[in-house]
Amino acid sequence: MRTNWFWSTDADGRISYVSEWVGNEFAAAGEPVTGKELAAVFKIESGAIESASPLGFLLAKQKAFRAVNMRCTHDPQARIWTISGTPQVDGAGNFLGFHGVGADITAVQESAEAISRLASHDALTGLRNRRGVSALVEQALLGSARSEQSFAILLIDLDRFKQVNDTLGHPAGDQLLVQVAARLGRVLNHADCAGRIGGDEFQIVLDEQTDRTSLAALADEVIRTISQPYFVNGSRCVIGASVGVVVGPHDGETTEDLARNADLALYAAKGAGRGCHRFFSHDMLEAAEDRRLLEQDLLDALDRGELEVNYQPLVNAKTNLVAGFEALLRWNHPHRGRISPALFIPIAEETSLIARLGEWILRQACMDAAAWPGELRVAVNVSPIQFANPNLPQIVLNALAHSGLRPDRLELEITESVFIEGGAEAEATFATLKKIGVRLALDDFGTGYSSLGYLKSAPFDKIKIDQSFVRAVADPSSRNNAIITAIVALASALGMETTAEGVESLDQLEALRKLDVGLIQGYLYSLPVSAEVVARTVGDGSWEIQPIGPAKQRGNRVATFRRIGAVHGDHYYPVILRNLSATGALIEGLVDVPVGTRFVIDFGDRQWVIGTVRRSEGTHQGVEFDELLVSDEQGSFRPRYRVSALMLAQIGLAVDRSVEPGWERPVVPNARPGLPMFQTSLR
Repeated sequence: MRTNWFWSTDADGRISYVSEWVGNEFAAAGEPVTGKELAAVFKIESGAIESASPLGFLLAKQKAFRAVNMRCTHDPQARIWTISGTPQVDGAGNFLGFHGVGADITAVQESAEAISRLASHDALTGLRNRRGVSALVEQALLGSARSEQSFAILLIDLDRFKQVNDTLGHPAGDQLLVQVAARLGRVLNHADCAGRIGGDEFQIVLDEQTDRTSLAALADEVIRTISQPYFVNGSRCVIGASVGVVVGPHDGETTEDLARNADLALYAAKGAGRGCHRFFSHDMLEAAEDRRLLEQDLLDALDRGELEVNYQPLVNAKTNLVAGFEALLRWNHPHRGRISPALFIPIAEETSLIARLGEWILRQACMDAAAWPGELRVAVNVSPIQFANPNLPQIVLNALAHSGLRPDRLELEITESVFIEGGAEAEATFATLKKIGVRLALDDFGTGYSSLGYLKSAPFDKIKIDQSFVRAVADPSSRNNAIITAIVALASALGMETTAEGVESLDQLEALRKLDVGLIQGYLYSLPVSAEVVARTVGDGSWEIQPIGPAKQRGNRVATFRRIGAVHGDHYYPVILRNLSATGALIEGLVDVPVGTRFVIDFGDRQWVIGTVRRSEGTHQGVEFDELLVSDEQGSFRPRYRVSALMLAQIGLAVDRSVEPGWERPVVPNARPGLPMFQTSLR
């Protein structure tokens, strides 16, 4: 196959000669090319050397040019040709035209493009790889510097993907990744702005200016699309996704800063429960730095004597007698004071310090419990990392031997997650621990990868009911009551005890008693107390605690500062919403409202709820709602329904839409002028 050919032009740039075989191929469109302008027959290929200069401009300069890639304007094969030319002059120095050579480099160019694509694209999914995505980020940064236009990066992590790999195998995991990539392409309409940058991590780079609302909608659409079921080799797979979003250059002026901040936003999304998105904010960076410093301090906290074990009573639901204690780690930081375990325990798990801390807690708890009279037991949490240690049974034996505590007075609390990767090793560890004689409790039952199958082989003595089920146990509209009934029945059938965690109100306690839950743990009876308090209190062998707490459960509250309205009688009062929960709110703005006063609370956009003032202190009123609010997408609460104009009329209110576009204010038909019943403190 011929690739090289010769050509020449006259002084006006018209083709005076071209190799016969090339002339024949280019003449296939109809007319011969001889006599035509070279610049009309060939166009410079995009991306070629000097591609910013049209061919006619190169010829007009009357200077030599070399290896310029071009395409023939009517070549049906769309081949790529490289052309070089040298100007010709006569003896007097007059320009005569060009002589040159050409070659078909289509195969070479396609091979180079394929190699380049392999270097920048993921072989499995066809999306860009980490290198290819980095190039997009660099281009976005350069474009932003020129135009002062923002861009966005969405970092996506697949939730529960590891389960697919572990249960169906890596080939199935690869097929799943291919399907995820295809779905991303459909969401984005084109996939060239998306890439797979790691095992199950993807990234999207949007170099056009996009507002946060649109980015949030895109992130939610990505999550929704990825979370739809998959079918791999006949098996149905369900995974999820979490998304971290950064907006450049505000959130980072270098690729390194953007990558770090996207990671922080993704970490926040996972911390919020996964299956959601979070935008980067600078307080995340401050929190990350604070966490790094905390990690450094934690490494030395044990040696400096800053850690101690506290004990929370486990109380018999019917007799109020303490049956045992759960050992809980507490950290007294020399400068920050008490640090929440919810903050430092995850750090310990990520740094592998949890194994050392776990062994220390076990030894300390056994030593403290050995001094308690009677049959009081101590429960100690065992993390999945500790449980995976084949030396765990020996560590337990050493702690018992060192303290002299009877094995049956030690209870090890283990979460369901140990069954995911444990397999035969987990079963062997369970069997060895039971031979030692310690008791085993299944912690946080129902919140993890629950399966009744492992209850057949795992010799648990107790099931702990997670506080997420306890919270609404007294609510008639909740299913938690039925769930706890089933757990208690299951435990009874298997000869196990039950403990309810996180009990905080008297109505919860009463409901749990009716369901025959055996032991109660929570602030209703006692906060965790020091070892000295336990030793002093149980000196006579028993400890009876009377439950002290609110009569009804208080919902989770969200602190806020938001202007809303309160309607009473013929008057609409502007107030400020301070705290909000599913059951009530704290409002500010009215003076000395009597307890028992009824209000219609207006959240705007026809969202209304009726409530009663239960507490009134000066300008602050605590209002209890007639109906529970529901959670919204922003982590707050809203009324379950929007109220129609007909319903407003039924409660004596109309809607005035003339006040402000997009905002509706209630007015009372035939309202009488005069002073309102309540004074307002707002200006």
